[in-house]
Amino acid sequence: MIELDWIWGLIGGLIIGCGGAVYLLANGRIMGASGIIGGLVDGSGRSAWVERASFLAALVLAPAVLILVSGRPAETNLTGNWALIVVAGLLVGVGTRIGNGCTSGHGVCGISRLSPRGIVATLIYIFAGAVMVVALRGFMGGI
Repeated sequence: MIELDWIWGLIGGLIIGCGGAVYLLANGRIMGASGIIGGLVDGSGRSAWVERASFLAALVLAPAVLILVSGRPAETNLTGNWALIVVAGLLVGVGTRIGNGCTSGHGVCGISRLSPRGIVATLIYIFAGAVMVVALRGFMGGI
């Protein structure tokens, strides 16, 4: 029998893509999660704080509702090393600030608009992520 777990990734990708399209059509802005969070943190997004907070709440609640409705437990290959998780999260946050965007902004919305900046940024962070996985697995045994 063929494993059908890939279908969850397909469904998730379709939902993210549709969400990006709806966000762009409704607001005229790119759906970049790091920019939305950054605007709340640094105060530059005060005028649209309800919209930003609603978006972030939906990012957390949608998967939780899906788990409850589908009856599937949250499966992950995440390491149990909390120090590694915290460091990884901080590095992602710093990287999104340096790169002026994240996977939703550059990867989903940038590539779909054929943005050279989005394509280059996506290639760089995919490559950097692969290098880190190889380094952590091979040299540190972290993952």
